[in-house]
Amino acid sequence: MKQTNQQWQSRREQAVPHGVGNSLQIYIEKAKNAELWDVEGKRYIDFASGIAVLNTGHNHPAIIEAVRRQLDHFTHPCFQVTPYGNYIELAERLNKLVPVSEPCQTLFLTTGAEAVENAIKVARIATGRSAVIAFRGAFHGRTLLGMALTGKVQPYKKGYGPFPAGIYHAPYPAAYLGVTDAQALASLAGIFAADVAPDEVAAIIIEPVQGEGGFYAASPQFMKQLRALCDKHGIVLIADEIQSGFCRTGKTFAIEHSGVEPDLITMAKSLAGGFPLSALVGKKSLFDKALPGGLGGTYAGSPVAIAAALAVTDIIESEQLNQKAQAIGEQITSRLQELAGQFNCIGDVRGYGAMIAMELVEDRDSHRPNKELTTALVQEAGRQGLVLLSCGVRGNVIRFLVPLTAEKEIVNQGLNILSSCLQMVQNTRPAK
Repeated sequence: MKQTNQQWQSRREQAVPHGVGNSLQIYIEKAKNAELWDVEGKRYIDFASGIAVLNTGHNHPAIIEAVRRQLDHFTHPCFQVTPYGNYIELAERLNKLVPVSEPCQTLFLTTGAEAVENAIKVARIATGRSAVIAFRGAFHGRTLLGMALTGKVQPYKKGYGPFPAGIYHAPYPAAYLGVTDAQALASLAGIFAADVAPDEVAAIIIEPVQGEGGFYAASPQFMKQLRALCDKHGIVLIADEIQSGFCRTGKTFAIEHSGVEPDLITMAKSLAGGFPLSALVGKKSLFDKALPGGLGGTYAGSPVAIAAALAVTDIIESEQLNQKAQAIGEQITSRLQELAGQFNCIGDVRGYGAMIAMELVEDRDSHRPNKELTTALVQEAGRQGLVLLSCGVRGNVIRFLVPLTAEKEIVNQGLNILSSCLQMVQNTRPAK
């Protein structure tokens, strides 16, 4: 007998820890491109893309076909035991795709957190140093090291410590929050003066555009100064492109907007069009220090996920995903700016390409974040058939992660629902 959303929710509450959060209590039965249908047959427009995993949309035909072909051959011989050619082929493609001029190599893993952890391992063995600097507002995963690097306490870090030592945080440059490039750089100088010497720092890890932190983008000027600082002190610069990569920002990788070359890049999410695969790509000279067996994992580089990722790299070119990201970004940004003129709860609209954020505040005051309204908007959107995600250290940002393959009319429908939801939640909020 077919189950309702509520019946599945009741079963979920008994079988699955509540520590695994859910944005909405709807259970999906099928999906296509930017649309979802739940077990009760209700249709939703997907502005979340599985948290930036589906830049190529749900069930892209080329990806599904590539996976089917791979299933006819083998699923898991384990690359470290009996290697296979498509691992090499995808590594070669990524080595050419990243904005790094030196010879590169690629390590495949399964999750974004694994890619981050291995980036730190490679930086440490290559430099002989141990300390790492990350940024406030960052999200780098839910493993212990990932949480240590993450710059947001709730809900990720509270109660899970102690965390690995030797991790330091600097403020992320975010003009809307009043943090200038100069202040962020001065904070790094302060860390070097008061907390750890620069010659003890193995790596600085940064999201060129913060994901969970609120879609704030580091300016090209800041990234250039950060690169110069790393060069001066022999520090490995790691770009975390797990959420921003694979054309989301209108460039294949967000760091390309700055013209800066990182030493290592972490990637996952949209790399494999919905299949679990992550990668660490970067300078061969850094990887050369790791001994055989020091890197890898049992499921690292699944041949099925790699087949999907090879299809994704084809789609980037054949369907011009960077150009599509720019067009969708312009469509969404233009509409959000119109809404900002109508609703005084919208304090800021920002983004690169199709990685766009809308920050909700009280009466356009950046110092008065409106987390309550943000939560209400996500829930009302779900009721009206639109899947939205919130983010931000202050919990007051709506992030737009529309599949880059979404039809223009579908995006318009979603934006119309958003407008309706904003009207409703503003009108029904209790007076303060």
